[in-house]
Amino acid sequence: MVSLVDEQGALSAGWRGGELFRYVYRPGESQLEAPRPYFHPVRTLGGVPVTAYRPADHVWHKGISWALSTVDDENFWGGPTYLRDRGYVQLDNDGTQRHTGFDRIDSSGDRIGVTENLDWVTQAGELMFTERRRFSVRVHPDLGAWQLAYRSEMTNASGGNVSFGSPTTRGREAAGYGGLFWRGPDSFIGGAVVSPAGSGGDELMGTRGPWLGFAGDGATVVFRDHVTNYNHPTQWFVRTGEFAGICPAPFYDTEHEVAAGEKLSLRYDVLIADGLRAADACARLADRAATSDLLT
Repeated sequence: MVSLVDEQGALSAGWRGGELFRYVYRPGESQLEAPRPYFHPVRTLGGVPVTAYRPADHVWHKGISWALSTVDDENFWGGPTYLRDRGYVQLDNDGTQRHTGFDRIDSSGDRIGVTENLDWVTQAGELMFTERRRFSVRVHPDLGAWQLAYRSEMTNASGGNVSFGSPTTRGREAAGYGGLFWRGPDSFIGGAVVSPAGSGGDELMGTRGPWLGFAGDGATVVFRDHVTNYNHPTQWFVRTGEFAGICPAPFYDTEHEVAAGEKLSLRYDVLIADGLRAADACARLADRAATSDLLT
């Protein structure tokens, strides 16, 4: 049985007496960190921690979170903004993803389902997007793993067209981050980046593929891009040398415009597994997610 407890500010999910994750939906961080909901701590079924929170090098990195760095001239990632020909500059543009309520919080058997509503508000106080966020969790004991299915549906409430991009679309190479971002603990640094073609490292930055994994310190995290996403198979932002991180990056090197009143909808699966998994085992995890649609 999977349990889910609302602690009035965070949801705590457990399995067989251990905590799988906390989803903090009312964060208390400073404006500079672009306050937003996040999953942390996140653990394997066996209890291995796989997320970092506010690491010293990037305090705005928080577990697993939906974070977008370049939304027109607004920053919903946190910290400084990359400007063409100027580099990173700290601006008064770190926005907030503000929780406005839940439509659903449910746990039954081996599954959890949550539907949340949020407002995306700029640092100046202007509403840019409303979001309907859904996530569902299922335990797969036979694979030694559990699955997080995640969907964001953002409606442009700004009154004008909005372009999503990244530091790379503004001129910085190999910095196409923005999306569902995972930051791993320091103990994962130097781990193996696992792709359908095998294991590698930072050279996989910007490559495309249906899934990407990271194996380090007794656990493996696999992200699967959903076939309905507009840019499938996605490009990937990934690091293993400087820090451990993965992000399916739908705006890696090409901006995507959403008209006033229109929606941006993206879906992903994340598999959290005990043990170091090679490419064939990561593929099995991704295949299980493909056949276990938790958001139908």
